[in-house]
Amino acid sequence: MTKDLLKGVSLHKNAGIRIQKSRTIYFDPFLLDENRKDADFIFISHSHDDHLDTDSIKNIVREDTVLVAPENCIEALKTAGFGNTLGVLPSKSYEAAGLKFRTVPMYNIGKKFHKKENDWVGYIVYIDDAAYYFAGDTDLIPEMEEIQADVAFLPVGGTYTMTADEAVRAAGIIKPRIAVPMHYADVAGTKEDAEYFIKNLDPAIESAVIKGR
Repeated sequence: MTKDLLKGVSLHKNAGIRIQKSRTIYFDPFLLDENRKDADFIFISHSHDDHLDTDSIKNIVREDTVLVAPENCIEALKTAGFGNTLGVLPSKSYEAAGLKFRTVPMYNIGKKFHKKENDWVGYIVYIDDAAYYFAGDTDLIPEMEEIQADVAFLPVGGTYTMTADEAVRAAGIIKPRIAVPMHYADVAGTKEDAEYFIKNLDPAIESAVIKGR
């Protein structure tokens, strides 16, 4: 059932997401104070401090945790003391510790914050027979035409990423079963951006998980 896709899924600060299924996966953990030590995988989209937050990583990482990040972020992770790392590039397929995933380009169009040549990434992770797309700090980009996912986590806050309206259009292109707004009300954007996104989605796409404020 569609609602089962969001069981074990939670949104944290900014673009931080946790998926607890057969594996526990984090995307861009940020301002996590609780010492959980429960991550099987940590996926980092790019090097900005609100996405590569080493203090948060220290609270969830274990010795066997796999840290996945763009190749130009690996040195920062190693300098912070993390050893089990995998550097990735856009538009590639990977498998690590039995988990399959793909990278998707993540960049801005007409903004300077996230340049395409940085080779930063979003991810499509395949877990428990479902595909979860974490977009990172992207704009509405042509590569979204190729994405197939059951759940899409899309930024809606504008300024550094897509606006809520552009995120609606992105969801219409990707056509996931569920679209979840993220990246609002912490660094940029408002709760109203998330509400606009949910209200204006194609009715065939379900939506859920607005962070509490």
